[in-house]
Amino acid sequence: MVNNIDNGLTTQNTTYTIDICQALKKVKGIDNKKQCPNGSRVCSITRRHTKEPKSDEIEEIFPIAGELREREGKDLDAKWERTKNQGSHSESDVEGVRVTLNGGFRKENDKKIPQKAIIEFICDKSKTGLENLPNPEDPYTEDRKRDEDHEDDEGDKTPSLEFVKYKEEDNVGVLRLKWTTEYACEESKKEQDKEKGEHWGFFTWFIIIAFLSTATYLIFGSWLNYNRYGARGWDLLPHGDTIRDVPYLLKDWTRRVLNTVQGGGSRGGYAAV
Repeated sequence: MVNNIDNGLTTQNTTYTIDICQALKKVKGIDNKKQCPNGSRVCSITRRHTKEPKSDEIEEIFPIAGELREREGKDLDAKWERTKNQGSHSESDVEGVRVTLNGGFRKENDKKIPQKAIIEFICDKSKTGLENLPNPEDPYTEDRKRDEDHEDDEGDKTPSLEFVKYKEEDNVGVLRLKWTTEYACEESKKEQDKEKGEHWGFFTWFIIIAFLSTATYLIFGSWLNYNRYGARGWDLLPHGDTIRDVPYLLKDWTRRVLNTVQGGGSRGGYAAV
C-alpha cells in the first residue's frame, strides 16, 4: 500500500506493508536496518525521491502493529468486530469486518508515540481481495514504472486494499485501511461450511463403502445359509468357523510376535552342529 506526496522536484513515498496472518518476512538482499523490526505485522517506510540530482533515501521506518513487546512495543491485542451497524469511516451501515491491530510505536525526539492499524474488510462479492496489489516479492519498493505503464490501460485499476488515512488520534498514530473482498461477506462463511458438508472426503467414503459391503456380505451369506442348510446361530454367518477363530488367531499371532521380539535380542545359547 503506497501513499505519495509530490512536491515537484521531490516525491515523498510512504509504503505500508501488512500481513494479518503472521509477522512480515524479511526481504532478501535488503539491509535489515532498512526494514521493519522482527514481529511487525504492519510496517511504515517513508522514502524521499529526488529528481535532480536523482536519489532515493529512506527517511523513516517504524512498526505500526505487531508483537513488539521485546522492542519497547506492546502486544498485538487484535480485536475483531462487525462493521454493520457499528459505524464506519468509509461508509455507514456497510457489511464487513473491522480489525484493530496494536503494538507498534514511533519515536519522535524523546517521545515514543503508540501506533495501531484499523483495517476494514468490506464485502464485495465481485472481488477476491487480491486485485491490483503491489508485488509481494518486493513490498518495500514503489514500482513507479508499473504505474506509468498502466496509466492508459482500460478497466478498473483500483486496488482491493486502499489507503484511507494516517493521523494521530488521542496521542496514538492510527493507520486506516480499507480492504474490499468477498470473504468479508457474512454469507461467505455459511457458503463455505455448506460446501464442506456437501463434499465428503475420500476417507469418509471409504469407511461408508467398506461398512456397506461388509454388511451386505454378512446379510446375504446368512440368508443363503438359512435357506440352503437351515443353519441357526453362529452357523448362519458365512465362514462362521473362521470368524469364531479370529480371537484365537489374534492371540496366537501376538504370542509369536512377542516371542520373536524377545528372542531377537539374545545372542547366547548353543546351536546344534
